Amino acid sequence: MSELGVVAGSGWAAGLNLWSVGLVLGIAGRLDLYDSPEVLQRPGVLATLAVLYAAEFVVDKIPYVDSAWDVISTIIRPVGAALLGMAIVSDGDTSAVTSALTAGGLALSSHAAKASVRAAINLSPEPVSNVVASVTEDASAVGLASFALAYPRVALGVAIVLGIVTAVIAFLLWRFVRRLRLKWRERRAERDAAKPARG
Repeated sequence: MSELGVVAGSGWAAGLNLWSVGLVLGIAGRLDLYDSPEVLQRPGVLATLAVLYAAEFVVDKIPYVDSAWDVISTIIRPVGAALLGMAIVSDGDTSAVTSALTAGGLALSSHAAKASVRAAINLSPEPVSNVVASVTEDASAVGLASFALAYPRVALGVAIVLGIVTAVIAFLLWRFVRRLRLKWRERRAERDAAKPARG
């Protein structure tokens, strides 16, 4: 259960920011705070994760660019989370398949909510919201991944609840954004139809 708690907590967090979760696990292993996968503790891997995190830190705060990156990350984050989950339990009792499905599924849930929230924010005129959302997501990812290492059993329950909540949020926001886009298209069509025809 403890191992699965780390998988679940880091999996959900990876849906927000895969690279920061990899850094948390790798650094915790280097400091002997947790027996994380050896591959994450290698200096070259940690440096790569740091560069990728820095790049996403910047990109994630630019309106519309962040949404484009979220589209690309729809595959990267859940698959990365599943691979992390499998690596975490490689020497443990939890099966690799269970771990991969748990981490990947929770990552997909949090990623879908993140992408939906960003799409809704990008439709608003206030750019500060984007920065606030990005910093909150980064802090949540690092916070839950760290919490899972310290309190894995509690983190398992927290991650399951968050997975359900974020799945519902993603569904509701997706419908909201879809309706907004349909209304904008209808208004644009009405404006175009009202324009006088050019001779």
